[in-house]
Amino acid sequence: MNKVSTKVELRFNIGKSLLLSVEEKELIRERLRKKINSEDELIIISQSERSQVRNKEKVIEKFISLIALALTPKKKRKPTKPSAAAKEKRLEEKRILAEKKESRKTTAIE
Repeated sequence: MNKVSTKVELRFNIGKSLLLSVEEKELIRERLRKKINSEDELIIISQSERSQVRNKEKVIEKFISLIALALTPKKKRKPTKPSAAAKEKRLEEKRILAEKKESRKTTAIE
């Protein structure tokens, strides 16, 4: 039985933060809404390590990566078109399937 508590909990109040702009706060609230409680606090917990110091380090790493992830802009998708070879392959497969079905039709009538 583990008698020593090594659990670490980080609470970061987003609304009271002076380091973040209003836009950044909104982005964080939107993208990390499942980790934010009703008091507008981002909560991160670590209890996987046996040492409280290692759990603190882990929580800080998680916090930094979560904030960085939430603040990175999403890449806009560039619409692409299928290549000429892909179109040709699709049409060829379609033609073969149509011929197969057509051949079934003629043998069924006789």
